[in-house]
Amino acid sequence: MVQDTVQTHLPHSAFGPPVKQQQARLFLIYNYYRVVISLMLFGLLFFAPFTTDSKFRWQDYYQVGVVIYLGVNSLTTLLLLIGFQPRQRHITLTILFDILMMHGLLLASTGITNGLANLVIVSVAAGNILTPSRMGTFYAALAAICSLGISAWAVLVLNETADDIVRAGSLGILYFAAAFALQGISRRMIRSEALASSRARSIQELQQINKQIIQRMRTGILVLDRSGQIRLANAAAEELLSGMPENSVAGEAHDQRLPQPLHQGLKAWLKNPAMRIEPFQASPTSPLLQANFTQLDQERGDHILVFIEDMSKVTQQAQQMKLASLGRLTAGIAHEIRNPLGAISHAAQLMEESPHLDENDTRMLDIIRRHSKRVNGIIENVLDLSRRRTANSELIDVVQWLREFRRDFVQTVDGDLPPSIELILGDTIPEARFDKSQIEQVMVNLCDNGLRYSKQQSGQNRIQLIAGATADGKRAYVDVRDYGPGIGAEHRHSVFEPFFTTDKSGTGLGLYLARELCEANQAHLSLVDDNQPGCRFRITFAPPGRMI
Repeated sequence: MVQDTVQTHLPHSAFGPPVKQQQARLFLIYNYYRVVISLMLFGLLFFAPFTTDSKFRWQDYYQVGVVIYLGVNSLTTLLLLIGFQPRQRHITLTILFDILMMHGLLLASTGITNGLANLVIVSVAAGNILTPSRMGTFYAALAAICSLGISAWAVLVLNETADDIVRAGSLGILYFAAAFALQGISRRMIRSEALASSRARSIQELQQINKQIIQRMRTGILVLDRSGQIRLANAAAEELLSGMPENSVAGEAHDQRLPQPLHQGLKAWLKNPAMRIEPFQASPTSPLLQANFTQLDQERGDHILVFIEDMSKVTQQAQQMKLASLGRLTAGIAHEIRNPLGAISHAAQLMEESPHLDENDTRMLDIIRRHSKRVNGIIENVLDLSRRRTANSELIDVVQWLREFRRDFVQTVDGDLPPSIELILGDTIPEARFDKSQIEQVMVNLCDNGLRYSKQQSGQNRIQLIAGATADGKRAYVDVRDYGPGIGAEHRHSVFEPFFTTDKSGTGLGLYLARELCEANQAHLSLVDDNQPGCRFRITFAPPGRMI
């Protein structure tokens, strides 16, 4: 069973399965030996002691046999060198041919006392190494029968002494001894080779499984040298660190260096391995990351393993737990809140119909109406966070979808001043996979905010929608740029936190809900700092093939 498994790695043909690789190499070496022996026998034909030796029984037949033996061996070796794949029957025929040819040369020369008889032992030994089975015993039996036959024929026909029969019997014993000894050794070698091959395949399969697991992990993994040179990186690390080439393959060495914040953290850790570096951003559009360092090789210490965690995930989990509890609380008291809230709003509407209202009363009713609407909006937003449905992702043509969204959004905007939405598209924008309804909700929120702040700042009701591709060309992004007052540096890290707002009339949940919806679609919402007036929010979509 093990031998069959090993043979499946070799090419096949219509003439049957080839021999194993190791067996094929040994057969080639044996053919080199045959060519050397046949060349030596052929060369000896030109020396006087062999050309004039009167003891040769049939010298002409001997010379013809040597030439045939040289030709066959040369042709066989040439076929093997040009790529011929030997089969088991080719090995068997070769060993049988050698045994019969050597005994033919013994018969034509001086008989069993010739030194060529020792070469038969080599052929029998090679046969048992290449075919460690009952066929190897057959080789020994055939050689012994041929040796005894030549000796018996010489005694009966040529009146030779009986010593030749004794010598032939001794050679037969050597044939069988070599066969049995080498069969045992060859079987053990084959079992060891099969076991080593099986373990090598198991290790290789385990390496492939580990590579797949590491590639699919959402934790970024880097292997660095002490200078910060990147040696290995998985897909999550390439996605989290925008400064790295994202078209690289795990297992390849990188010539790129670490992003500057991470490189500084590496230097600080090398000076004090007990310290934990502060969270950082690899780029203005990347999430907040936390890196942990450890020595990959404790003895040499020249490679460093880095685990990179997306801190926004941890923050999201904590916030989701808080908001889930808040959602359950809000759901429980929503009915109790809305009843008096509805009564307050209804009472305010009835008071507005009174003909005896003065200016102060009208202003107070407006305050009641606006704050009642705001309280109701807070309740609705928190309930939406707690009961948000799972994203139903589909593959979307970003360019076509963005054009349709722009057309539909312009038609839904109310007001005296029609909105101006400039659409800027890159040359090549890859497709993206997301839930259209959820991302449209995000875009509506961003566009509404952008138009409102642009109008407050410049009096112009306009924004820009910009679509393009990331540096690696695999991910699409969509930017929403407004012409408002922008966000101060002290608030840039807080804009996506729940209930944070700089607008007195806002709830502080719009951008948080937008980022949550993006994360549900494996996209990332970030605030881009491009040193231009206003704000620029970017939705970076995940590669289409990486959605899970």
